[in-house]
Amino acid sequence: MDYEHGATAKSKIGLGCVTFGREIDKGTSFRLMDHAYKNQITFLDTAAAYGNGVSEEIVGAWLKERAFSKKSITVATKILPPYTPLQIRLSVEESLRRLRTESIDILYLHRWDEILNNTEPWVTLDKLVKEGKVKKTGVSNFDTEQLLNAVNLKKINGLDSIRYIQNNNNFAISDLSSGVRDTCRSNEIKIVTFSPLGAGFLTGKHRDRIQVRSRFAIIPAHQDIYFTEQAKLRLDKILQVAERTGYSSTHLALSWALHQKDVFSVLIGCRTIAHLDQAFAAEKFHSPKIFSELGLI
Repeated sequence: MDYEHGATAKSKIGLGCVTFGREIDKGTSFRLMDHAYKNQITFLDTAAAYGNGVSEEIVGAWLKERAFSKKSITVATKILPPYTPLQIRLSVEESLRRLRTESIDILYLHRWDEILNNTEPWVTLDKLVKEGKVKKTGVSNFDTEQLLNAVNLKKINGLDSIRYIQNNNNFAISDLSSGVRDTCRSNEIKIVTFSPLGAGFLTGKHRDRIQVRSRFAIIPAHQDIYFTEQAKLRLDKILQVAERTGYSSTHLALSWALHQKDVFSVLIGCRTIAHLDQAFAAEKFHSPKIFSELGLI
């Protein structure tokens, strides 16, 4: 099954399930997935690390309870190091169990690790594809050099190609360098991005203080990423455009991310149905003048 969004294959929106079991409970997660599916968004992205596996369990429970045809839903998940052959297999088996499925549509390596300079992890992934436990593989949070090394190592050894990369990309911060984009274009690697609002940074709500129970409070590492001079300048710019045009910075940031050239899909992580509806509205928005001012690429 190729990666598609049901009847609306042209939509760039995917449902990021990072909040499931961490910021929202099972019932709320179910309602979000129901609303996404009703609006023809059928790509779900989770990870073994999200809620220490709880996110995968919630997605798996929803899939079983709704009894969807496997062809109508695409599920991606990610595994963390260590990437030894044994641990990769154990991680995949655990994800399969939590997701209640026999095959993972897209399996990402969640981050780079030095062991990936060796062939063994890639050979193991190739075997999992051949066995049908994984349909397609991807990498996440890789820079240009890491991505190129992985692509070349796979080619040299005649292994299944990397099909996807998932990196952070928003108006304030981007891990999609020109090198990453060029490598993806040359090797037919689809680009999936996450955090279009910068974990809430681009809403402007953290300008004066960290909001209680926000992503910045739950995961303080976000502060190191976004509380930089460059990111603050970008925030100031989008807030200025928002004030002048009458559109919220949330709407503009989502629109900017969803209209990026070369980006195949944008993951929307949310806690409420209203958050998801914001993304639907942003995807429909089109203003060449505003996009030009924001520097859409």
